[in-house]
Formats: sequence, structure tokens, C-alpha cells
Amino acid sequence: MDHPPDRTTSARVIAAWQVTYSDPLTLRAGEEVTVGKHDTEWPGWVWCTNRTGKGGWVPEQYIEEHGSEGAARYDYTAVELAVNVGDELLVGQRINGWAWCTNANGQSGWVPERNLEMISTQPE
Repeated sequence: MDHPPDRTTSARVIAAWQVTYSDPLTLRAGEEVTVGKHDTEWPGWVWCTNRTGKGGWVPEQYIEEHGSEGAARYDYTAVELAVNVGDELLVGQRINGWAWCTNANGQSGWVPERNLEMISTQPE
């Protein structure tokens, strides 16, 4: 996933998370989307639908909005990562209450930050 640079952090899962969307939206930089509602539970996220009709939540910062139309600023995937209490993760990008995490098996995806306890931070 291509995204703005961030630091790498270790985290421990303090609350389990299950995947909400089994068929996540994936966008390429420059891809056009229809911009829908803004999330009230997770401020900073907007529902976007690609040209094939697949929708998903995207960070507002990743979309160049022009009314109800927009384009992806970066490559993006809405893949979520299922985690269990006690799992240790590497955390990369953190945005709007969510963190892009990688588990010990090398699987990556978004996890709500409120489900994590940050352990340490080091420059990437």
C-alpha cells in the first residue's frame, strides 16, 4: 500500500477486532470515485464508490474531493485485520483513529487504534 511516510510502532491488542467488510475497496492513485457520506462514528472517513460500484470507507486525506466526485490521492486498500487480545503488531500509518498493522504472520490491514496499546516507536 502506498501512503504518506510514518513511523513504525509496536502495539499490543487490548480488544479483539473482527473484519467488518469481507470484500474491501481498493483504489489506485488517480482513480475516480463517487464521494458519499462522511462517517459520524469515525470522523475523517468518507464512503467512496469506485466505477464498478464497489464501496468502502476511505480517509478524507486520501481523496481529492470535488463535490460528489473525487479521485484517490494515493493507492489505498480498505482491508481490515482481524486481531485477538494479546496479539503483538507492527503499526505503520495511523490516520483518523485507525492504524495500518502487520501481525506476526505478515498479514496487514486496518485496526481501530482504540483496540491497541502502543508499546514503542522507532523511525522508519
